[in-house]
Amino acid sequence: MTLEEVIGSNSTEKKMETVSQALEELLVAAQRQDCLTVGVYESAKLMNVDPDSVVLCVLATDEEDEGDIALQIHFTLLQAFCCDNDINILRVSGLRRLAPLLGGEPDTGDSTGTGGTEPRDMHCILVTNPPVQPLQSPALQNISSFCEESRCRNQWVPWLEMQDR
Repeated sequence: MTLEEVIGSNSTEKKMETVSQALEELLVAAQRQDCLTVGVYESAKLMNVDPDSVVLCVLATDEEDEGDIALQIHFTLLQAFCCDNDINILRVSGLRRLAPLLGGEPDTGDSTGTGGTEPRDMHCILVTNPPVQPLQSPALQNISSFCEESRCRNQWVPWLEMQDR
């Protein structure tokens, strides 16, 4: 490995960490301002009604979701819609990190059914921009820049791994 490759990989890791932190900040802030839509079906409904309000689409999976064909079809359709409507898309691994961050229950793997409530669908999260007072977030700008840089490198749907803290 050359020095340039080592320096480049370190800066890439730092960039990913910065974008990951920015995503967490943005999601928490957007949730406080009631600018989040969570769930695949809820997101599809919103994008059908008001695609211009959507500024970011986060598609989240974990390893066990990779074999879910129905979910992958939904993701493909959502990605196509986002590309057609100039909506930034970010693929994220780390549902276990997103669930507690957004007030959902972390997936404990307990399938006994004794919990009483079904876990919240966090596979698709839309950040919307309210028309009255648009989001002026440095975190959103950071993520938008990351998405644009990725598109310039022909990576149309950037991938980000959320780290458990």
